[in-house]
Amino acid sequence: MTYRLTAVLLLACALGTGLIAGCGQQPQPAATDELPVIPVSRPIKRKVTDYVYYTGRTDAVQAVGVRPRVTGYLVKMPFKEGAEVKKGDLLFEIDPRPYKAQFDQAVSQVNLYKAQLELARTTYARDRTIDGRSSGAISMQQLDQDRAAVDQAAAQVKAFQAFTEVYKLNHEFTRVTSPIDGMVSRYYLTLGNLANQDQTLLTTVVSLDPMYTYFDMDENTLLRFTRAINAGLIKEASKVPIDMSLQGEEGFPHRGYCDFINNAVNPSTGTISVRGVYPNPKPKNGRRLLTPGMFVRIRLPIGEPHDALLVIDRAVGSDQGIKFVYVLDKDNKIQYRRITTGALQEDGLRVIETGVNPDDRVVVGALQQVRPHMEVDPDETPMPSLAGPPAGQAPGAAPTRPQPPPPGENKQIAQPVKDKAAPPDGANQR
Repeated sequence: MTYRLTAVLLLACALGTGLIAGCGQQPQPAATDELPVIPVSRPIKRKVTDYVYYTGRTDAVQAVGVRPRVTGYLVKMPFKEGAEVKKGDLLFEIDPRPYKAQFDQAVSQVNLYKAQLELARTTYARDRTIDGRSSGAISMQQLDQDRAAVDQAAAQVKAFQAFTEVYKLNHEFTRVTSPIDGMVSRYYLTLGNLANQDQTLLTTVVSLDPMYTYFDMDENTLLRFTRAINAGLIKEASKVPIDMSLQGEEGFPHRGYCDFINNAVNPSTGTISVRGVYPNPKPKNGRRLLTPGMFVRIRLPIGEPHDALLVIDRAVGSDQGIKFVYVLDKDNKIQYRRITTGALQEDGLRVIETGVNPDDRVVVGALQQVRPHMEVDPDETPMPSLAGPPAGQAPGAAPTRPQPPPPGENKQIAQPVKDKAAPPDGANQR
């Protein structure tokens, strides 16, 4: 009996304590429905240029393989491998002694025939002065022979003078000089080796300033390029600027000009070879930047600068190949808008060709949270770019793109696009 009474008292105390504690608690406030804050920006209007991009290689304007013009053994190689040389600088010298001896022999032979010519002229002049009526008269036959002897000696002098010029050239050719200004390669032969005339490659020399770049333009761009010239958008094809970038460089800091387009399209690749020319000066205390054979990136403008609307590239979504952005209508509701895009600019902005108006408010942040017809609280900010952190995104965060609406949410997705014009507001509603 005492045990049951104790249990009842304990239970009553516990219930009383719970009631007292419950009376002391404050009621929880009801949750309020707040609209999500979504960053939006108006498109930027500015002048842009349409570009196409290619890869290519640098090449020397002049490249010469240095070969000897006479045969002989190498006795001198005074140049430094990999150094810059001037036209006429001595690169190799072949043993000149045999050719010097031939030249001296030819000079002596010329002097011999000059003496014979002088004798023939003297004899002819003397025989002409003898009176034919005197006892020592000279016959006409003798005079003819004297005249022929003069002509023969004169011809022999002229012939051996020509031989002398040949031997003189051979003697000069023992000095192998640089045919152009440029950079010389290494020694392909060392001292004492035999160099054969017009066969042995001794070294190579390539010019450095200016420098060519070659790249292959596709056929579609060639047609655009040609139409731009015909429409007057490109004044002169040979003066079209071509920007170039080397490995590890940001942007396209090197400016050159197109100076050659090939005369035929390669039917195997559908491309045509194009060449640009670039200055390649030598710093006061340094080395030239461009070298033949370097890999480069090319940016070629098509037409003159024109006005365009641009939005940050991450605001552009893709749904089965269809490009779109989310914009706000007058009721601050999200609307799906099809667009056609152009080139991506260096600051991360994308050209919008059709589908967006200058006054449209484009969603640029919280892109994974928005859906068509969703009402939001707009936070209008300037259009973000690569110059600073995008709106609604912390520095260093990975960029996001708008997600396409669920199937059936937007009937326009299943319809074919008949033209590039953007659908009016409300056309995406059920």
